[in-house]
Amino acid sequence: MNENSGIRVGVRIPPCDRVDRLAGTARRAEELGFDQVWFPDSQLLWRDVYTVLTAAALGTERIGLGSAVTNVVTRHPAVVASAARSVAELAPGRFTLGLGVGNSSVGPIGLRSSTGAELRAGIATLRALLQGQECDFNGVRSRLRDPAPDVPIHVAASGPRNLRLAGEIADGVVLLSGVSRTTLAGATARVREGAEAAGRSTEAIPLTVSAFCAVTDDVEAEARLLKPICASIAQNGGAPFLALAGIEVDVPARVEGVYPDLVHAEDWDAAVEICSAWVSDEMALRFAQEFCLFGTAKEIAERLTALHADGVTDVFLQHVGSYDPPTELIESVGSAVLPALRPDVSR
Repeated sequence: MNENSGIRVGVRIPPCDRVDRLAGTARRAEELGFDQVWFPDSQLLWRDVYTVLTAAALGTERIGLGSAVTNVVTRHPAVVASAARSVAELAPGRFTLGLGVGNSSVGPIGLRSSTGAELRAGIATLRALLQGQECDFNGVRSRLRDPAPDVPIHVAASGPRNLRLAGEIADGVVLLSGVSRTTLAGATARVREGAEAAGRSTEAIPLTVSAFCAVTDDVEAEARLLKPICASIAQNGGAPFLALAGIEVDVPARVEGVYPDLVHAEDWDAAVEICSAWVSDEMALRFAQEFCLFGTAKEIAERLTALHADGVTDVFLQHVGSYDPPTELIESVGSAVLPALRPDVSR
């Protein structure tokens, strides 16, 4: 990335298509100047994330690659270590292992997300294996052949305990709070607390913000599509954060008619209509304006610059929906936002 370009800009690509086509999507993002592509891991929703990362590694030359995010519930830490090593050696210095508690990987198969203690233990095992150290597995001492000690482990977190944990032990943190300055300030404060408790400098920890994005002149029309996202945040304990932006949403614990969940609904239009019972058009617009990057290319570039000034090192952009590649988002951001953000970079 150009030294003067400030914040690093990535894009999330759901592994929703044939692996070779997804590699082509990553290659297009590279051509347009994105710094990173991130692939989520959910075995029933999408193609296998490490297969996709392998194809993307072989199909690109410069762009950073990451999992956003994998877990140590459906995948044993030894399996994750081997997979991460395999991708990293195909893309030296380009791969980031993003790790979280499980979410859409664990829910559809009736498992629970990792606890903080389990996440801590999993990361410790991963680090040891990637560094070539022996680990104890139920009394059996084993190690990873041909380790890859330079794989950074970034932890995705939203709740205060996991944010502190990430600050304490992760090589980087993926903040799931959106771009609201209020919620970002709270999240980074928790990361700072964890880092300081471990005697670390927060400045040395990359902070990546995940944000829904749309380049548009009609934010109000596009914002309506965010209703299931807004409802899901409220449903999963985020109502107080929404309330800080004047969004008062009360969503039942279980919503009928949406599979597999609100964020990953297969029928998005139906999910929007269902969620309209709790999320008004006005609330959706406020959510888009406060927590997301919806607006013109110039407006988005200005907000990205402001995020960087607030200490955010990276952002990865998401489109609404889970089962189509973010082709339009990649083209619009690559052709209009990145040039506005980096006017001195020749393309």
